[in-house]
Amino acid sequence: MGAPKGNKYALGLTTNGRPPAYDDPEIFANKVDQYFKYCKDNSEKVTITGLALYLGFESRQSFYDYAGKKDFMYITKRAQLAVENSYETNGQTIDIFALKNMGWKDEQHFDHTTNGKDFNNLSDAELIARVNKLIGSGKENGT
Repeated sequence: MGAPKGNKYALGLTTNGRPPAYDDPEIFANKVDQYFKYCKDNSEKVTITGLALYLGFESRQSFYDYAGKKDFMYITKRAQLAVENSYETNGQTIDIFALKNMGWKDEQHFDHTTNGKDFNNLSDAELIARVNKLIGSGKENGT
């Protein structure tokens, strides 16, 4: 349900929404460093969720929003990298799951070409020659 016609609830407001939790990138960076030190000193797992809570945010998205701010971009990307590194070096199944949620992919790539040349681009004569070569090499190996 929308506001009633002619409402003046927003008149006089000078900001859009809640003020940012951090205006100073240096204070933000120090708080991020404190989180990593806290985790190390207390043998706690480093996580984005834990970092967001430590920074006083109500969601991970609030932390990610700081990556869009010019002065905070490097700090947030570096913190994300440090979290990913902790998952990489630990290597448990749950860590792999977390990395996949961070955009990592568990896939293998195979090159289904011949010396970089796609099979679809071979002429019939080239295909027959390659098949005969494979059949011939199989006989040489005793198969």
